[in-house]
This record gives sequence, structure tokens and C-alpha cells, in this order.
Amino acid sequence: MDAKRLAKYEARARIIKAMAHPARLLIVDELSTVGERCVCELTEMIGTDMSTVSRHLAVLKGAGLVEDEKRGQMVFYRLRVKCILSFFDCIESVLECNARSQQELLT
Repeated sequence: MDAKRLAKYEARARIIKAMAHPARLLIVDELSTVGERCVCELTEMIGTDMSTVSRHLAVLKGAGLVEDEKRGQMVFYRLRVKCILSFFDCIESVLECNARSQQELLT
């Protein structure tokens, strides 16, 4: 594989790895429905401490999935690109297909 193609797949893997945690998936899903949230709201929603949520947000930001805006003492996060929701739709389709396959094995 040439270097350019390898770099493309490595970049894709970084994005997928950034989402590979239930809390980060929840954050992305929440931002997709609400639009933006402050760290304090996300902390309450996830039910963990603020430093953990901040680390999750840093991972998502580093992958280019979210962006932030500081307003006074508060930092608000929003999705950088909405197309990530299509990826979620694809995941749901895979889950449904897997469930059908499992059901067929049982009948």
C-alpha cells in the first residue's frame, strides 16, 4: 500500500477510535440532537466527573468531531460535522442485520 493510501486509512482509524467509547458516543449523539452543550451539562448527563468528560471531549475535538466555544467561564461544544449521524445510521443497520441473523438461528 502506498504512503498516501495508508495515511488516509490511518486518519479514518483515528476518527473511529475517537468514538470507540460509550460516553463519547453518548456525547456525539447528544450534540446531534441538542446542537450544543456546556461541559457541566454533559457531566451531569454522563454521570461522571468533569475532568473525565473534558478528556472525552478532548479526544473528540482532537479527531475533528467537535468544536468548542468559550463564553465567559463556560465552554460549549457542538458537532463540527453533521455527517457523523450517517455513520450512526449505518451502525444501527448493522445491529438490525445482526439481530435478524441471530433470530434466524433461533427459529
